[in-house]
Amino acid sequence: MNYFYFKRYILTYSGHDTFHCRLFWLKKGFDYTLTKQKFQDDSGVFLGVGKNMVNSIRFWLKAFGIVNEQNQLSKLFSNLLDDDGWDPYFENEGTLWLLHYKLCAINHSSIYNLIFRELRKLKPEFTKTHFIDLVKEKKTDQSENILSKDFSVFTRTYNDKQNDLKEDSLSGLLSELNLLKEIGKNENKEPLYRIENNSSDSLPIKILLYCILENEAYGNSISFKSLYSDLRGVGNIFVLTPEELENKLIELASLYPNITYSNEAGVKELQIREKPNLIGILEEYYAA
Repeated sequence: MNYFYFKRYILTYSGHDTFHCRLFWLKKGFDYTLTKQKFQDDSGVFLGVGKNMVNSIRFWLKAFGIVNEQNQLSKLFSNLLDDDGWDPYFENEGTLWLLHYKLCAINHSSIYNLIFRELRKLKPEFTKTHFIDLVKEKKTDQSENILSKDFSVFTRTYNDKQNDLKEDSLSGLLSELNLLKEIGKNENKEPLYRIENNSSDSLPIKILLYCILENEAYGNSISFKSLYSDLRGVGNIFVLTPEELENKLIELASLYPNITYSNEAGVKELQIREKPNLIGILEEYYAA
């Protein structure tokens, strides 16, 4: 895996062995970690995949925050992926939005945060070359080959099913969110992509609230600017316009008595008098 520092956080590339995350890999990896705890030479037998795919599954478990660097399972995903958990097979669209947020916010694989926070604004219609050029601006010595592979994995993760994949198990894990669309080719015959604004109606309000409150850097008063554009800001990651995010915050304030949204003298803030229990928010969502 390759690292370099930029703006006080680490940007990370590679590590997936060029495999995008398949539909059931996270559940398989969770179950394996729950029973075996440590990945070993014979892990592929349990997981039903080859050695390179075992390494990739380990990578994606960390990229989505299912395990930490010490290979310990998170409380969130223990509740989600246990056989009797909230949604072990990702049948609820809210789970996909939660996974998308985690992938971008954790920044274990930096391409996702860079594209959703920066590239889509700089280049509403972008190519692999645009992504590589953006990374080069960060003064990194990453090889184009590594970055090219990362971009290919990114497109397969969010593919909009235009590739006519015949097996659901090969489809991009987050393709059902319809966030990425291939819109043609540029003058150099490169595939041209666009990030679609599809979350306003389909993003569950409780998933949004969870993603806001899990950020330990936030206090009881959170500026609109932070919510929109911070490294883990929900506005950019969920591809919301400023107006859409503001409407979501107003909706949150109407649902929770301890949450208010204010816009006084041009200062917009989400104020939380008493933070709801994080796991409780998701328990309510999945019980509905």
